[in-house]
This record gives sequence, structure tokens and C-alpha cells, in this order.
Amino acid sequence: MTQRKIVVVDTTLRDGEQTAGVVFSNHEKLRIAKLLDELGVHQIEAGIPVMGGDEQEAVRAICKAGLKASIMGWNRPVIRDIEASLACGVDAVAISISTSDIHIKYKLKATREWVLENLVRAVEFAKKEGLYVSANAEDASRSDMDFLIQFARAAKEAGADRLRYCDTVGIMEPFTTYERIKTLIEATGIDVEMHMHNDFGLATANTLAGVRAGANYVGVTVIGLGERAGNAALEEVVMGLKYLYGIDLNFKTEMFRELAEYVSRASGRPLPVCKPIVGSNMFRHESGIHADGALKHPGTYEAFQPEEVGLERQIVIGKHSGTAALRAKFAEYGIHLTKHQAEELLPAVRAAAVDLKRSLFDKELMYIYEDFFGKRGHVG
Repeated sequence: MTQRKIVVVDTTLRDGEQTAGVVFSNHEKLRIAKLLDELGVHQIEAGIPVMGGDEQEAVRAICKAGLKASIMGWNRPVIRDIEASLACGVDAVAISISTSDIHIKYKLKATREWVLENLVRAVEFAKKEGLYVSANAEDASRSDMDFLIQFARAAKEAGADRLRYCDTVGIMEPFTTYERIKTLIEATGIDVEMHMHNDFGLATANTLAGVRAGANYVGVTVIGLGERAGNAALEEVVMGLKYLYGIDLNFKTEMFRELAEYVSRASGRPLPVCKPIVGSNMFRHESGIHADGALKHPGTYEAFQPEEVGLERQIVIGKHSGTAALRAKFAEYGIHLTKHQAEELLPAVRAAAVDLKRSLFDKELMYIYEDFFGKRGHVG
């Protein structure tokens, strides 16, 4: 696993922006693309060129920005879609069409044969134009496996470079994901990209399961932005690959918090404090046992260093704090409490936290200290 070369495909600017109510300005799209490129993302799905207008202008600007990353446009299996992508200057296209019977019957109102014919025609056209092609199997997770294999083989024979396996409604779980991706790769030999949605909170887990089964491409968005419950999160997948699978992509992961904050503001979606990897609570310790352990050796309660993702360790004083955390916090103010003083002060600190129903601010701690020991204090 550690020798695997995994390619990260970020679709924040396409699938992320498809989140209900989210709109990026052209300036924001270009800024996000530049941040993703600096971070180390290999391929950026920049948008849907056939939409025209601002969307086309943004994709064109990203293509002209001189980024190292491959720039991909999203398309239906329609020639004019691909022509619009070509006009923007992309070097790669995603050609997307449904493969599940429920989509074919009710959305496309077509047949499996129609799906294959349109896919092959579009892929062959794109390849003749010298483009890298991802054949997207929309709703792959609800597709008949025999037909999905047929679809993948047809895509490969037409020249497609990879298959995007889309868990469009987020119904997969890691064990099934592993078996299906393994079966698909063994039957076709095609490169597979994991494109997982988070409706059951399993998008990152399913993405990693797909990698374990042999998928070499991972589709992600910053902070998991995406339709409904979102997509697999870029920061979760990259750090999961590094620390759970030993696959270090050599990304500038210290940029994760900055990137997350920017996308959060641009999308109008708050960044939860408990967001894995980049949430502000990731390295905040209040519980006495946890804070004491983290102070003695961070590795006791942290999987990696906060600086690695652009965060800082914080010892929070509140209802569950212990004397070790209290002494460490006051040492930051230049006040060195003895163990006995900390034991005396702790009940008052906990009582205040209960009254306020939250952890305490620095000034509040100082007020409690002054009330308890007097203005001059008793330092140890």
C-alpha cells in the first residue's frame, strides 16, 4: 500500500458548487483553484463549460492560470458539451451518464443500449481531440454489476483513461465497496476513481475502502462540500491515506485550515468546530485526563501534530478540567500555581463553568484567581 500512487481529483468547483444555495464568484473559483494547486492536488474539476456565461469564463481563467494540476471540465455524453470544454482549454473531460436501471428508466427514459452508444460516441470524440477522459458511471452503486462491467469495458475500448465510480445517493458501506471495486477492476483492468457521497456519513470510509480494493483515483471536495450531505472530504482522505494506509502524497497539508476557512466563507457554509482534520476542536483538550496526557506527550491523545494541518493545540479550562491543565494555563500568564493552589482553585473554576454552561475565557480565569487569592495573588 505504501508504494501506491494515488491521484487526487478535487471537484469543489463543480460538485461542491452544486450544493443547494452555493455560488462561487469567478474570483473565488480562481482563488480556490490556485490554493488547490499549491496544496498539491493533481486534477481540478473546474466546472461545466457548456453552461456558458460566468461558468465558462471561470473555467477559461483557471486554464490560463498556469497551474501544475490537470484541469477537467464536466460533460454530458454530448458532442457540444465536449466542444465547449475544448473551447475553454481544458486538458481533461469527465463524460457522465447514468448506469443504474432506475436512472435509465425514469431520468433518461432510455435503454442500456442507448447509454452505451452515447458513451462510446462521446469518448471517441474526446480522445480524437487529444483529451484525457474519465467515463463517469453515475449511480454506479445502484447499477447491475454485469452491466457496469459492460459499461467499463466499452469505455475502455473507446479510449477512456478511467472509470469514475459514483455512489450518487451515498448508499455504499466499506465492505460492499471493497468487494464491488475489486470485482470491477479484476473484470476490466480499467483505472477507477472513487466518487462517494456522504448521505450515511461513510464517504471517506468508502473512498479508502476503494483504494484498498485497487482504485488509484480519489474524488474529493474541500470540507466535503457537495449535494445533500456532501462528498468525501479532501482533508480527510489525504490524511487518512497518510496515517491509516501509509500513503504520503507529500501535500502541503499545513494549508488545510486556510483552505477550509476560505471555502467555508465563499460557500456560506459554516465550518463546524468538530469537523474532522480541520475543525477548531481537533486539538482542544478540556477533560482532565486528556489534557494531562496531551501536556505530558501530545501523542497520547492526538493522531498527528496540529501544525501539520494549520491548527494549534489548545488547553481549554472548563467543568471537566484538572489541576495539570489549570497549572499549565496559568503558566501561560506567568503565574506558577503550586499543586495545592490549583487544587484549591479548581472547584471555583468548575462551578463558574457550570453556571456559564461553557469553558472559561482567559479574563474570567483571572477574575476567579484574583477573587480567590486576592489582587496580588500567591504564586508558587
